[in-house]
Amino acid sequence: MTGGSPYGSASGSPGGTSRKTEIAHSLRPLTVLQLLNATQAHSDAEWMLDDTELGQVTVVGHVVSIQSQATNNLYWLDDGTGRIEARHWIDSSIEDSGTGSSAITEGSYIRVSGTLKMFGSKRYVNATHIRPVKSPHEIYFHLLEAMTVTLIWAKGAPPRAGQNPSTAIPQAQVAGPPAVGGNPYAAQSHSMATNTSQYSHLPKLEYTIITFILNQPSKEEGVHVGSIARAVGGSAVTISNALDKLMDDGLVFTTIDDSHFKVAD
Repeated sequence: MTGGSPYGSASGSPGGTSRKTEIAHSLRPLTVLQLLNATQAHSDAEWMLDDTELGQVTVVGHVVSIQSQATNNLYWLDDGTGRIEARHWIDSSIEDSGTGSSAITEGSYIRVSGTLKMFGSKRYVNATHIRPVKSPHEIYFHLLEAMTVTLIWAKGAPPRAGQNPSTAIPQAQVAGPPAVGGNPYAAQSHSMATNTSQYSHLPKLEYTIITFILNQPSKEEGVHVGSIARAVGGSAVTISNALDKLMDDGLVFTTIDDSHFKVAD
């Protein structure tokens, strides 16, 4: 799943700072074509893909060529959807055990993790981690995972076993990549039996946020903003603004920190 936050508040809410690290610490599997299709509003803006802010990315590809320099290695990668350059800076203080960059050869497959960058008119992956692919199955798994995560952000998580698909909360627009360690395949909604008619006057996104929080298992700490974003969707700024508006209206409040929310009684 670097950059600004999908949960950063345009209005400067207290939760903006703590939410800002959510996207930066997420890792999203992508294809080279998706990286090439990512856009920036301006040179200092975050990278976006289908209205989703990109943080850390990982890609698996075939090494077409290697250019070794004193301070970094340049790898041209091809995964069948396109080609992109990965730049891996050499840290002379770290000894290579033979399983890292020194074990990479032209014609092999590697996994690269890092951030998408642009220098001049050329985009590349600034690789923070790079290693040879250990199994052919990893190549196919990565492509399937990239497709699965993309579909989840576009259409929402699949319903859980025994759940009626018509009761699942729909995914509107894409909110952002799942946080590292999270399960992007888990359905985010439970029973919709909770009466939410009193919130029917709210705009669609705010209503969906309220509905989602109310249908989560009751916990003192409430619901984390990352779970809300993954479930209900919406652009980065839109989600933050909706939460700010709900707090201003006294409908939701923060609990143990500025990233956990509960619906006011």
